[in-house]
Amino acid sequence: MQALFLLLAFLLPPEAGAEEIIGGVESKPHSHPYMAHLETVTHRCYGTSCGGFLISQDFVMTAAHCKGRKITVILGAHNMKREKSTWQKIEVSKQISHPKYISITRFNDIMLMKLKMRTRWTHAMKPIYLPTWSTFIPPGTVCTVAGWGRTGVREPASDTLREVQLRLMDASTCRSYLFYNSNLQICVGDPRKTKSAYEEDSGGPLVYAGVAYGIVSYGYMNAKPPNLFTQISPYVPWT
Repeated sequence: MQALFLLLAFLLPPEAGAEEIIGGVESKPHSHPYMAHLETVTHRCYGTSCGGFLISQDFVMTAAHCKGRKITVILGAHNMKREKSTWQKIEVSKQISHPKYISITRFNDIMLMKLKMRTRWTHAMKPIYLPTWSTFIPPGTVCTVAGWGRTGVREPASDTLREVQLRLMDASTCRSYLFYNSNLQICVGDPRKTKSAYEEDSGGPLVYAGVAYGIVSYGYMNAKPPNLFTQISPYVPWT
């Protein structure tokens, strides 16, 4: 039993932990107008952050483990240290995590957030499309993930939005994970590469051809790929 808990501690980040971009490049400002930066006050009353993405004028999608006591969403941003006129900073009025979310396995790691006010769509802020419930993208497809935060295990957070291209892997590549359900999750990131998601930006979208197919969920604490992403298509009827 002790060995199991040690393995879980290695495989799963803390509940407030999240994913970030490693091995990527700075995004062109507002090239991902759907991106949202979440400033969260946790139930233990400390501050943390996650990523998310705009899906309508009053809803943002993110990971269920990003839930907190209070969440403020920043839209239309690029450099988080330089507030500009493109920003819209809106408090979340309701956090709707999936009713079957399981924190220890990260199954059903998806959440909708209703904003207190409707957004104003601009060149810097537009929603992203979701897949249909039957959509399938095959292993080998290269997708884009964007986020703010650490660019390495021992590196500081990035002020600017960064992005990385990650390859979808066959389910067998993620067989080392203690908990993995290929019907609900996507195995992402070539183990031979140094590109991955890491800390402080869970909830960001996995994007291909303008559609969000996955949500950054979790990975190894040493930042080595592959990572596990929540697959969005099974949850479309729920949304």
